[in-house]
Amino acid sequence: MLRTVIFDFNGIIVDDEPIHFKLFQRVLGEEGIVLTEEAYYARYLGFDDRGAFMAGFRDNNRPLTDDKLAELIDRKAAYYQLAIRDHVVIFPGVKTLVYELAPKVPLGLASGALRREITTILTTAGLLNYFQAVVSGEDVKQGKPEPEIFLQVLAKLNAGASPKIEPGDCVVIEDSKEGIRGARRAGMKCLAVTNSHPAELLGEADAVV
Repeated sequence: MLRTVIFDFNGIIVDDEPIHFKLFQRVLGEEGIVLTEEAYYARYLGFDDRGAFMAGFRDNNRPLTDDKLAELIDRKAAYYQLAIRDHVVIFPGVKTLVYELAPKVPLGLASGALRREITTILTTAGLLNYFQAVVSGEDVKQGKPEPEIFLQVLAKLNAGASPKIEPGDCVVIEDSKEGIRGARRAGMKCLAVTNSHPAELLGEADAVV
């Protein structure tokens, strides 16, 4: 039985993956690391900021301290706020889907994005109040493809649910391979959308549209 829907954010609700690529490319470039578009979409897209920067430094055999990692995340976040100030694009059909689902099942959001980015965009789009549980990249110790973020969303939703919602009653909507794997590891169904990858790369999902 479908009892809740959990949305990813970047690449599912907001069409900003090209922006994130450009900003990762910019920040890493400032550190002397080249990030190609091909590498980003093949390897980095499903990571949160922390995971992407760690992978970028690791792939280039560069050491990365916790303080430096925090500075890189803050620098990219500042660039992101400037980038979206006049350019927030919500994917077609998302608002209609949220409006139709919200009266029927509780909605959650599981995103590796920073909370202030999520809040800013959802508020601008008029969607924030439709989500009963929002978990961001700062709220978890292990990002996707680990299941922690999805299980945290479920725990928040279950705080007001009776009977409790089981993982198998949840459908996660994702656009990345890492997100699909995290949802499946959490015991949840996953619907993949080909916004960022072609269907043949999303075969681990229960369904692809």
